[in-house]
Amino acid sequence: MFLAYDYPLLSAFWTMLWFFLWIMWFFLLFKIVFDIFRDDSLSGWGKTGWLVFVIVLPFLGVFVYLIARGKDMGRRDVEHARAQRQMFDSYVRETAAANQPSSTDELARLAELRKRGDITQDEFQQAKALILSDARPANSATAAPAPSPR
Repeated sequence: MFLAYDYPLLSAFWTMLWFFLWIMWFFLLFKIVFDIFRDDSLSGWGKTGWLVFVIVLPFLGVFVYLIARGKDMGRRDVEHARAQRQMFDSYVRETAAANQPSSTDELARLAELRKRGDITQDEFQQAKALILSDARPANSATAAPAPSPR
């Protein structure tokens, strides 16, 4: 131990090592506390017991928890991530469906294009048939045909 303080570089390394271990300890402690609350198979009393054990005797409590219940921590993390992903995907689908223009909006836009002379009557009829048959392309922005060159 005195060797580390005889050389300033070793002292800095020793300090960084202890700081790293201290940060890792808190990371592990918080991960276990979150896992205790995330576990649905534990009763309220079980969660309270583990939490008291981890807080009152932190080193022993964390190590015993890792030995007794550590195997399922990864499974619970994966299940939580999968549930979060499903909720996000559901939100994206709902939001994307809500922002798509209706057939009425697309027909009004087509009528405006025809009225301005950007598309011909035949192009209007083709696009109208596509919209009404609901066989539109995947991107609704390409539902209207390109303006004909004049």
